[in-house]
Amino acid sequence: MTSHEEERSLEWFVLVYKLPSEPTRYRASVWRKLKAAGAVYLQSGVAALPADPGAERVMRGVAQEVRESEGTAHLVRGALVGDDAALVATFNAARDEEYREVLDRCHTLHAELEKERKAGKLTFAELEENEEDLAKLEAWFGKVRARDRFGAPLAEEAERAMKACREDLESFAESVYEAADHGSEGPAAT
Repeated sequence: MTSHEEERSLEWFVLVYKLPSEPTRYRASVWRKLKAAGAVYLQSGVAALPADPGAERVMRGVAQEVRESEGTAHLVRGALVGDDAALVATFNAARDEEYREVLDRCHTLHAELEKERKAGKLTFAELEENEEDLAKLEAWFGKVRARDRFGAPLAEEAERAMKACREDLESFAESVYEAADHGSEGPAAT
């Protein structure tokens, strides 16, 4: 099967829903769950996900939540009539937006490590704080990767940036250990 034929044979879940305008927490809850699953909105109240067992659980759960919130929900599964390329491009654009955020956070982490190096803040407290920041960033990156069903263009760049963050933090850790071995954790240790 060629990649063009594979794209044409994709199946999708499309959820068409309407919720009462109040309370707004219902809308927020539905939006958060669809966003976490990687769904894209085709228009207000119409969200799509590529069909797979995980997507089915999410979409059925959200449809049920909408109904329990006095709304209406219609869940459709099937192939698009025509070419899926535009919808795949929409998914990739949504993932690239998230990958850009990962890249921004990577730049922020590098800048923070550099600032601490220049200030001589080679302490275990600073190391721990930056390890926590990297752990949060890795968790976020993992969620984005899990939603990236079509290999968005920025995926590889974000992967390289995450690797560079790990390496930079490891280098910072070595500097902290070296400072500690020499009897000084830097200015903040006294």
